[in-house]
Amino acid sequence: MAVLLFCTVAMACAPAAHAEDGYDLWLRYPPTESARATAYRAQVSQLLAADATPTQAATRAELLRGLRGLLGVTPVPANTVTQAGAVVVGTPSSSPTIARLRLDTRRLGPEGYLIRSVAIDGHAVTVIAADADAGALYGAFHFLRLLQTGQPIAKLDLRDTPRVKLRLLDHWDDLDGHVERGYAGASIWDWHKLPDYLDPRYTDYARANASLGINGTVLNNVNSNALSLTPAYLEKAAALAGVFRPYGIRVFLSARFSAPMEIGGLKTADPLDPAVKRWWRDKADEIYRVIPDFGGFLVKANSEGQPGPQDYGRSHADGANLLADALAPHGGTVMWRAFVYSHEEPDDRAKQAYTEFVPLDGKFRGNVLVQVKNGAIDFQPREPFHPLFGAMPKTPLMMEFQITKEYLGFATHLVYLGPLYEETLKADTHAKGKDSTVAKVIDGSLDGHALTGMAGVANIGAGRNWSGSHFDQANWYVYGRLAWNPTLSSRAIAEEWVRMTFSNEEGVVAPVVDMMMGSREAAVDYMTPLGLHHLMGRSHHYGPGPWVEGGPRADWTSVYYHRANREGIGFDRTAHGSNAVAQYSPYLAREFGDLQRVPEEFLLWFHHLPWDYRTRSGRPLWDELVHRYTSGVDYVRGMRSTWSGLEGKVDAERHAQVAAFLGIQEKEAQWWRDASIAYFQTLSGRPLPAGEAAPAHTLEYYQSLEFPYAPGSGR
Repeated sequence: MAVLLFCTVAMACAPAAHAEDGYDLWLRYPPTESARATAYRAQVSQLLAADATPTQAATRAELLRGLRGLLGVTPVPANTVTQAGAVVVGTPSSSPTIARLRLDTRRLGPEGYLIRSVAIDGHAVTVIAADADAGALYGAFHFLRLLQTGQPIAKLDLRDTPRVKLRLLDHWDDLDGHVERGYAGASIWDWHKLPDYLDPRYTDYARANASLGINGTVLNNVNSNALSLTPAYLEKAAALAGVFRPYGIRVFLSARFSAPMEIGGLKTADPLDPAVKRWWRDKADEIYRVIPDFGGFLVKANSEGQPGPQDYGRSHADGANLLADALAPHGGTVMWRAFVYSHEEPDDRAKQAYTEFVPLDGKFRGNVLVQVKNGAIDFQPREPFHPLFGAMPKTPLMMEFQITKEYLGFATHLVYLGPLYEETLKADTHAKGKDSTVAKVIDGSLDGHALTGMAGVANIGAGRNWSGSHFDQANWYVYGRLAWNPTLSSRAIAEEWVRMTFSNEEGVVAPVVDMMMGSREAAVDYMTPLGLHHLMGRSHHYGPGPWVEGGPRADWTSVYYHRANREGIGFDRTAHGSNAVAQYSPYLAREFGDLQRVPEEFLLWFHHLPWDYRTRSGRPLWDELVHRYTSGVDYVRGMRSTWSGLEGKVDAERHAQVAAFLGIQEKEAQWWRDASIAYFQTLSGRPLPAGEAAPAHTLEYYQSLEFPYAPGSGR
């Protein structure tokens, strides 16, 4: 065991805020305020940490990095605990000191840990103990988070284990460097230089994910390219896996269902064909020879033109089980996406996944997760939770959130997604009575599933600050924290992030957290108030387009969803309309279908109502819509004012970029408001409510705007 003793060096008070570019994310480790640093140093005088394995070495290196940055300590070798303030990190097998304590680490599992203040030979010691190296790594990051956020560390008794088994980032990255729905530059994977050059950024990516407990990454787009499964690209993926492995992160790949034909020379990809089964078994064997801890496949099939088992008259279960059988001998997992819809024009797009998947409940292999988006349409600013949650008790369902903000302002709008995630996870499915929450479906506790998962569509790119904007880093952060524990508070997570990213000063923390917590609701108001949805521009999804109609599919248009006319607005999903409410539990079907009970935020999602319908504010529906649009813009204006007041308290470089982006957001929020009001007013025929400003331009002007090069577009 390598044992290190720390000698403190003199530290002045923390220096004034200095320019930063965001690269360090929430792992900045700036000098701690002087008085607090002095107290911490007395409690962190020694570090005992093994480095016999790559994960142990990564754990020790992170603690050294953090302690040097935060406390200004310098390591000096030592052999054992000799004074108060020792920090002992490891497992019973890696640390004789921890073994001597006889802590109950087995029940922690391979990723859990405990942090406890104990006495060893009369010395006060902090122990970070786990049953496996990965758990010790996660515990070390937790301990550093306590220091970063100014928490007391004198009397610790913390125990934490992940609630969800697979906690993944899904990268929609193409092999040519393009990122679909990416707003932070090109892909961070430089496939051309791999496997021979490993960018140091890959290690920092792994560190950041490990600090959140993320334990898997899908390297390539769900709209996949079969070349990802060829030997040359498997060798590249293996090189990345080697970088990530010490940080507890396994590599997964999106698999193209037609790969046996495209790279295997077969004439069919029929999942029941013996030659196809043999091809996938051989491919799985090949992958595991190159990447022994390969995680498995993510599959998008029979959706938006992607090939799949339905091309051969087979079911999604047939397709998923084909791949599951190939992976099973190696312990791999198939994540089969439920984002599907048929070629036939539906009566309601929101119903299709439920219709296709519920009859298959219980027919998937034990190593298959069905990956379900948080809502039934497509990552909208607000959606009711997907009706599949609670409707497939025999099948483990995996949550898919979007971290990249395809429908929420790309990288320039400050929209903290924690409240969106929390709203979904806390939603009650009533599948088995009250408190049958989506979180309990996801963590397996509702239906007794051991295989569980959560995926987040990554917002990471080659841009220096990783996510395109400084505040979008918070969405990566909150996703990871909720993937570890879906019951955490998004406000508490926001406070952690602000303290680690900007400052521990209460004069910064409180206003910034407040600003973040209302930002998602503001975006809903200026984009899609009262349950409206899918109102963005065609294809690129940039800006308002409530007038979008025509094209190859009705359900790719805005008018299909808002159904506004002279009489009213909204999609009737009650028993008198598409009856999508029937896909929820009877309790929720009654609630959503009843105008007196439906939550007003979903009003127009479930009901088509006249323009003069009296909302709960007392205002007619038309007036309420205009009021909501305006309120959203006003909130953004307030965020600009709040942020302006923090000048000098946040480093100048990051403050300036955020201020500029908030200016863009206010301009675009106003554009959303004005364009939407201009369009819907032509249908309602109603005057603007008293005191409401008219749109700045004509409807024709807004409809004439084109954005052929909007970032992040699909192909």
